[in-house]
Order: sequence, then structure tokens, then C-alpha cells
Amino acid sequence: MSGQTGPGGFAERIGAAVEDTGDGSARIAFEVRDEHLNPAGTLHGGVVATLVDTAMGQAVRTTTGAGEVPATSQLTVTYLRPGRPGRLVVSGRLRTRGAHLTVCEADVEQDGEALAHAVATFALLQR
Repeated sequence: MSGQTGPGGFAERIGAAVEDTGDGSARIAFEVRDEHLNPAGTLHGGVVATLVDTAMGQAVRTTTGAGEVPATSQLTVTYLRPGRPGRLVVSGRLRTRGAHLTVCEADVEQDGEALAHAVATFALLQR
């Protein structure tokens, strides 16, 4: 992951927008459009995985020093219900920060309903 303050890269190109970051947290807004849907007409799971990874990476970055770069080393996404076109919000937060590994969680919500929950481990690499 880059040291940028925004999501950058792929997540930005598909329309992810960081709304808020704080001490160990980040919130991303995303507008699900037709190009984000799978053949069943629901939000593609890979898009959800990208969004939670991005939100948690942003949350980690709020706690890193100049020489630390967070890199996803493990990601588990539990899909709770299908997403559909419209706005959704992804909230990421740190659970535990260690010297070399950080554990985060993220939740995806659309219209007040939970779509997915994720847990990830980030390795903190030195530049």
C-alpha cells in the first residue's frame, strides 16, 4: 500500500472516497453502480473486499510513523447480505496494534443494514 492519504490506486479508480479518518479509524463512501454488479445483479464480492481492505489500510495509516508502510497479510470477509446499486459506507478501525502486526475490523452498511464484516492483519513494513 502506498503512503497516500486517500485510498489511491484501484480503490480510487472504482469510486471509493475517504470521508473521514481519525485515530485508528477510517470511513469510506462508495456508490454502487451497474459496473460493480456480478451476473446475479448484486454487488461483486471482490469490490467489497477491496473496500474493506482500503478502509482498514487507511485506519492503520492514521497510526503509522513516517517509515512504516502497512501491507495486508491476511483478510477475511464475511458476506452477510447482497449489496445493490446505491450508496454504502465502510467503517474500518484498529483492534490491536503491535510493533510489527496490526489487527483491524471493518463493517459495510447500506441503507442501515449490514452487508459485510471483515477482519484483517496488516504487517508494518519499514521503508
